[in-house]
Amino acid sequence: MLIIAHRGASGDRPEHTLAAYDLAITQGADYIEPDLVATADGVLVARHENEISGTTDVADRPEFAGRRTTKVIDGEEYTGWFTEDFTLAELRTLRARERLPEIRPQNTAHNGLYQVPTLAEIIQLVRAREAETGRVIGLYPEIKHPAYFLTQGHDLAAMLVEQLHAAGYEGEDAPVFIQCFEVEPLRRLDRMTDIRLVQLMSYEGGPADMPGMTYADMATPQGLAEVATYADGIGVGIPLVLSAEGGSTGLTDAAHSVGLLLHAWTLRKENAFLPESMRQGDNPAERGCEQNLLAILQLVGVDGVFSDDPSLTAAFLQGRRHQCAPLPPPDNL
Repeated sequence: MLIIAHRGASGDRPEHTLAAYDLAITQGADYIEPDLVATADGVLVARHENEISGTTDVADRPEFAGRRTTKVIDGEEYTGWFTEDFTLAELRTLRARERLPEIRPQNTAHNGLYQVPTLAEIIQLVRAREAETGRVIGLYPEIKHPAYFLTQGHDLAAMLVEQLHAAGYEGEDAPVFIQCFEVEPLRRLDRMTDIRLVQLMSYEGGPADMPGMTYADMATPQGLAEVATYADGIGVGIPLVLSAEGGSTGLTDAAHSVGLLLHAWTLRKENAFLPESMRQGDNPAERGCEQNLLAILQLVGVDGVFSDDPSLTAAFLQGRRHQCAPLPPPDNL
């Protein structure tokens, strides 16, 4: 399985910071995953969402109090501060914060240390670490809310391809996957680049740009065959891969049958994010048996896993396994 560092080593550092990406590379990640949004002056930066009150100190900055606003994005209303209302220079004055302080209080020690990185800086980091380690380190960018950003004058798909091609990432052999929850941006990207594309699917809802279509529809054999006309893989929530009982839903085999890779998200070590049978103790912030979940994903045959903790995933794949209570094997793997 590929180890895809979900927002960097976000189990150990505030997500989407150069420190998180750098640590993920040290921990053995094959790919690092920046989520990309745009600034007012058209620069791609890494934030999980364009609303940044939960991942930066913007709410504590009186000079930006007047930027707080309410917007409708993909049909949902959000109130806060948004990257597209800040120039890069303004955004650079902010500092990143841990998004899950109740679950990862140790990460709050890094609050205030790191800036919001640009895609250019992330590529520069990867190139430097490749030169240092002799390894190929992949990029797995996600374009966030591209239909919304088009209404703001920013074509994230075109901006990303231009920057990747300029940096030498071209062709299907490039160590890059571009991912998106929407459909039309991927269809456009398929005409713009040979870089591999991944259709993201959640376990509920549907693509914001395709009213009436659900991700459940896309996960059917007919839906997967259609996805395979423009994408090289699917990135799906673990509940789409495994049943509540821990057995295979058949999605991995169905994806493989039409030539699609399957990458599953998101593996996290804390009890709060694990099935009840894989928790250890009652503290939601304590480590559970995430390696049991990894073992099942491996048996099911997923091609990659998005992990908040690349070091733990790497240890598992190298045979250095955390001691957990044995998990009875599901009947339908």
